[in-house]
Parts: sequence; C-alpha cells; structure tokens
Amino acid sequence: MNGDPSTPYSRDLGDELRQIRERWTTFRGRKIARMLGWDPGKVSNIEHGKVRATEIDIIQYLGRCGRSQAFIEDFLRRYRSAFDLYVVQVTDNLRTMALAESLADKITGYDLTYMPGLLQTEEYATALYVARGVLTPEMIEAAVRFRMERQTILQRHDRPTCVFYIHENALRLKVGSDEIMEEQLMRLLFHTHTIRIVPASSGPAGVLLAHYVLWEYEKRGSVAYTHSDLAKVFVQEEVGVKRCKSIFARLDALALDEEQSRSMVADLASRSREDLNGRRLHLA
Repeated sequence: MNGDPSTPYSRDLGDELRQIRERWTTFRGRKIARMLGWDPGKVSNIEHGKVRATEIDIIQYLGRCGRSQAFIEDFLRRYRSAFDLYVVQVTDNLRTMALAESLADKITGYDLTYMPGLLQTEEYATALYVARGVLTPEMIEAAVRFRMERQTILQRHDRPTCVFYIHENALRLKVGSDEIMEEQLMRLLFHTHTIRIVPASSGPAGVLLAHYVLWEYEKRGSVAYTHSDLAKVFVQEEVGVKRCKSIFARLDALALDEEQSRSMVADLASRSREDLNGRRLHLA
C-alpha cells in the first residue's frame, strides 16, 4: 500500500470537505487548523483522504464551516465507509470514479460491448445514451458533457499510461449512423493510448462478464473497478486487485498486439467509409 491507506472514496470525500471549506468560508487550511487546535498537516491529510478522521473531527470541521446538523449527519453516514476496501455506489455517482481516474499513473481497461468511455466521441456517446432510452435529453446532455470532460486527462503532458482491451464485438456493434461509427473508429487510432483488440476468434475465453478497469498509482495501492447498470464497485483489497491483474494478464495473451489491433481498426474504418460513399453514390 506504500504507506498510504487512502481509498478512492476517502479521497473523494476528503476533496468534498476541502470544497466545502473553500465554498462556505474564507479559511485557508492553516487557519481552520488553528481554530480547531489541530496541526495543519492533519487538515491536509483529512482533505486528501489519507487518514480517517474521527466523527468528532468531522463534526468540528463541518461545524466551523457552518454546515447544518442534517448535513453533518448525512456526511458522517457516507464517511463511515470511506476507508472500506470494497465500496459499492449507485450508478449516477460519478465523482469517486472520475477522481480515481484523474489521479492514476496507469489505466488498464476492458470493454466487451461498447468503446471505452475515455475514447468515445461526443456523437457516439450521445447516440449510445439515446439508444438506451432511459435518460431525458437534459440528462443525456449532462452525461455526455461529463464524459468529454473526463477525457481531458488524455490531453495532459503527464497523462496516465493507458491500455484499453476492446473486444471485436464492440468494434462491430453499430451505434448511431455510419458517419458516427467511422469517426469513432478513427478516434481509437489516436496516439494518446494503446489499444489491444480481443478478436472474436478467441471465443468464450475473450468474453468477460463485466467491464473492468485497473487504476495504478505510484504512491498508493492499486484499485480495481467494475460497473453495471445496477452499481459501481471499487476494490482495493489485495485479493480482488490480484484477480483483476490476472484477468488483464489473460487478455494480454489473447489480444492482438498493438500494430495488429490498429490495422484491424483502420481496416474497419476504411470499409465503413467505402460503404458510406457507395450509398451516397447510389442515392445520387
């Protein structure tokens, strides 16, 4: 664990405390530390999710920030599971996942059905949400905007090393129009990441039952993550993380290498363009 017992959820809630302090007070970290009789390092560690604060600490901190009793009780309810090695959240809670992702030094992912969220074009993501028929137009707009904002981590000079294992099924599943699919396939060929295609010929061995992500950090423990339409699950327990790493080791043996993967994607994009041009000529 590299001496850092923090979890994605503890870092999320610690950051929430910092935001509360900055929004509702004029206090800097050192000032609120003096007011509470704490060492400044304690405030920093709590706001970074590095140490578990006591319930009295949370009550005093939020009380100094002018938060109501009801707010404090709700925060305490959430904070009690902040350092759990298995955390389950509802699907519409995106903060913890986005923060864990943004701090990672390496991201490894697997997708069977759709393109990885970090590589989706805006049009593809919109078409995907629309096809599911669950969200309102306003909710879809917000969800797509959030997904696009997440992708800025790939534009950083210190962006994480990213390897995405994508099953061939995801490449061939049509989402939206032909133009959208062509643009999406071309997006996979950007050089901000590595793609490894799991061919359909790998059979059941290449078909996993969930979406998997492994976030690895230089100075803290790795985190395995999976989600479904029902819940998001964060795993920092050693056995679970090792199991996730073994899944990616198996995929590494099954998947095409990077050059072969890019050739397959480029070929599919080329076919999509030819089909689209052929239809245009026919319509003319």
